[in-house]
Amino acid sequence: MFKFRNLNIYTATVPDRIHHLDLGLFKYQIEFTTELLKLKPGKLVDNMNKRIAKIPRHSGLKVFKKGVQSLSRLTASEYRDMMKIMVFVVDGLYSEDLSNVYVKWNEMYLLSRLENFKESDLQDFQKAINDWGNIFIKLFRDFLRSNLKFPKLRSWIYHIVDTIREHRAINGYTTETYESLHKTYVKIPYRLSNKKNVEKQIMENIRCRAIVMRNRVKKTKTPVAFTYTAKLFDFNFSEAIINEHRDNPKLNKNMSKGFAKFIDCLNSYLKLLNTTSEDCRIKIYSSVTLKNSAILRAVDNFHDRPWFSNIAINMNIEELSDYQTDNGICYAQTLLITEIRLPNKLTPLHLALVQWYDFKSEITSFVYGCPLLELVELYNFIEIEAIEDIVHIISCFDKTNEHFVMELDQ
Repeated sequence: MFKFRNLNIYTATVPDRIHHLDLGLFKYQIEFTTELLKLKPGKLVDNMNKRIAKIPRHSGLKVFKKGVQSLSRLTASEYRDMMKIMVFVVDGLYSEDLSNVYVKWNEMYLLSRLENFKESDLQDFQKAINDWGNIFIKLFRDFLRSNLKFPKLRSWIYHIVDTIREHRAINGYTTETYESLHKTYVKIPYRLSNKKNVEKQIMENIRCRAIVMRNRVKKTKTPVAFTYTAKLFDFNFSEAIINEHRDNPKLNKNMSKGFAKFIDCLNSYLKLLNTTSEDCRIKIYSSVTLKNSAILRAVDNFHDRPWFSNIAINMNIEELSDYQTDNGICYAQTLLITEIRLPNKLTPLHLALVQWYDFKSEITSFVYGCPLLELVELYNFIEIEAIEDIVHIISCFDKTNEHFVMELDQ
């Protein structure tokens, strides 16, 4: 039997403080950004919400279709997703200072979540806090004259690094752990009870859960290299069929572009294998699961929106001198996902037809610490196995063919 001694499940798991950063400072920063945009003529708040709604899908990111109109309903996790996109949302919308506030915020936030700090980390942390605070105060000086509307700001600028030196990591400034426990060990068991003798039923539920967890046998699955889903087209190769798909007005422009480049790119690829496209069988899918479990997509309608994944590709060492890269990584957009069977090959070719990105400028290759790219008229079939990962690329708003690569862990 499991024994719970001196445990008050309610006081142990009910959070008594809000998240200092997620639901505290960052929420205020979003709210005040909204107020700041109202000071300028035009519908800047509407523009901000439209930009947020236009952020492209990514498997590791929540989509905010209604912008920031319902901030009070957002969770800490959703605020963290908002952190990842806001620097791109406000880019060029108000001022460079507003963009830099979000850049410095992300630097500060990442450092704040370290579990162990070296002295050099603390120095970087102090600098990030000071830089963020100085720009923040500059933006909000008109609002901070007589009544400090953001009391938590002072604690971060003046006290937090000393607190880390004295008490180590600042996980005490978040109750995220306890909120999660509260949901698991109070809310859910409460809903499962009949609302009579609630505490006894909750404790029994926890005891049973502990027994199940202790005795559960974990089974590991052998990873599958490539798992395709939703076959879109299946045909024997012919120029007539390819051109028919290319001219289909119902297809998304990216998919049509893929069919327009299909023949030349396939012949170019097969030439490297000393073979031809004669009698080959073409299957085109909407998605494929990569070896790292990421899902590569190329579909014109996924829950009412197109989704053509952007990818990072590790270049061969001998090719690095021919291209400008991001530490050996190049970027491309997926247009078609194919499995091609050749009559003289036992195993099929797993290929993706891609359009390449290049750096917008050799002089200004990075903005906000992110690669600044443009789509170029360069297309190739590449092996799906060569894809390093799926990346999130956000188009610059109000600009033509400018794109940021967003690192989801930054």
